[in-house]
Amino acid sequence: MTIVAPWDAPASLTAKKEGDGATPAGEFPLRYVWYRGDRIPAPETALPKRALDRTDGWCNAPEDPRYNQHVPLPCAASTEALWRDDNLYDIIVVLGFNDEPVIKGAGSAIFMHVARADYSPTAGCVALALEDLQEILRTVQPGEAVKILN
Repeated sequence: MTIVAPWDAPASLTAKKEGDGATPAGEFPLRYVWYRGDRIPAPETALPKRALDRTDGWCNAPEDPRYNQHVPLPCAASTEALWRDDNLYDIIVVLGFNDEPVIKGAGSAIFMHVARADYSPTAGCVALALEDLQEILRTVQPGEAVKILN
């Protein structure tokens, strides 16, 4: 699957840094899926999946040994809560970005998730309409990747 970024991306996305708001260009494996079971049924997919709960977070603190990893909340390090009031994380596909190995400060929490109604920019993720994301999940197989171009 290839996604062409329709936004003005920085000239060098290979120099991705934590907090820069850029979507990295490259090919990234589709790791696994989380979903809000209180809002939607489990997506049909061959990828590993599980329901989110209120204690799920993602560490975005480069100095922490759990950087760019799932963490339970509460967490003393800086984290992003994955249980959100809006619908953006009703489905999260964790992309294999900066995870083998994790490089401190090179960017974290790069997901494919549900887009806002107006498709306004994310903080570096790939966002799709819920129906499109569900369709992709029905067709992908473990080991497949998304290729992001700019």
